[in-house]
Amino acid sequence: MKFKITFIILGTIALFTSCQQNSPETSEIKKGMIKVTILYPNGDGKTFDMDYYSKKHMPMIASLFGESLKKLVIDKGISGRMPEDPMPYLAIGYLYFDKLSDYQNAFVPNAEKIVSDIPNYTNIQPVLQISEVLQ
Repeated sequence: MKFKITFIILGTIALFTSCQQNSPETSEIKKGMIKVTILYPNGDGKTFDMDYYSKKHMPMIASLFGESLKKLVIDKGISGRMPEDPMPYLAIGYLYFDKLSDYQNAFVPNAEKIVSDIPNYTNIQPVLQISEVLQ
């Protein structure tokens, strides 16, 4: 009986602890974090499936990167400088990490799986930039 009570208490504590962890969608962006920006340039003949990207590709990345990924943001392009100007990018993805090594350690073992999924949602070669968050 003591074992069952202890097991229930530990299970309840584990449940509450897991509910308090931040997901990549709700974590706070802080100065000094590493931001990986993935840009998908617009142009003639360029295609991009935002539904696949937002519902399959990026959730796959979040799953593969696990706790090293602190925040994930997706932008959908709507226009350029003026509302009537074409958008320079069809989509932009942002991945936030505490340290550059966190990104490298998460990406390198999963690179092939991530890159091989790109043709499922676009014919665009993404442009990546790694930055440090200043503000």
